[in-house]
Amino acid sequence: MKAILKKELKSYFLSPIGYVVMGIFLLCFSVFFYLTVFASGSVDLGALYYYTALYGLIIIVPILTMRMFAEERKNGTEQLLLTSPISIVKIVIGKLLAALSVIMITLLLSFLFYLIVSFFGKPAIGQVLVAMLGFVLISIATLSVGMFASSLTENQIIAGIITVAFLIISLFITDISSIFSGFALINFYTSFAQGVISLENIISLVLFSMLFISFTIIVMQRRKMVK
Repeated sequence: MKAILKKELKSYFLSPIGYVVMGIFLLCFSVFFYLTVFASGSVDLGALYYYTALYGLIIIVPILTMRMFAEERKNGTEQLLLTSPISIVKIVIGKLLAALSVIMITLLLSFLFYLIVSFFGKPAIGQVLVAMLGFVLISIATLSVGMFASSLTENQIIAGIITVAFLIISLFITDISSIFSGFALINFYTSFAQGVISLENIISLVLFSMLFISFTIIVMQRRKMVK
């Protein structure tokens, strides 16, 4: 798994992808910092992380995930990957952790906004840390969706469109029926943005992530059998 993680991190940071993603992400943080904190004179940073999760991940996650497996298939390197001694589970987890690493680096940089606000007031450090914890969990959940989409096709654009469509639909899916409430990811993040750790929301996000990670593993296992 370390080999996959290292390979994927190199692909992000030896190309413009990682830096573009971090730049866009920090731009989202900056815009929502201005709108939710600076313009209103507030020291509450919960809204900053909430709106970045709400809108930022829709942009960032497809860019990070659309190439994960689709590019391997298009370039003809998928067969080498599937026939390597590394298990499918480790391949999937390694790719997921690499994408998550890019998000976590940016998330750590976002702590600068807390330091800025600290000069003018007393923001709640506990709320910020809880919001970051929730951000990591919802990032894993959204990345698992994007990774699954990438495993379905060799076309990166299609994988990206599927991911964007799912994330946008998840924002309104509860308006269709409460049966689909388990797919409304942002609802599981609301309590974290308020500085409240909800065991129910943690379990929901973890189970959601495990579901789509499992789907990806199944797809790749089937492709390995075909190979």
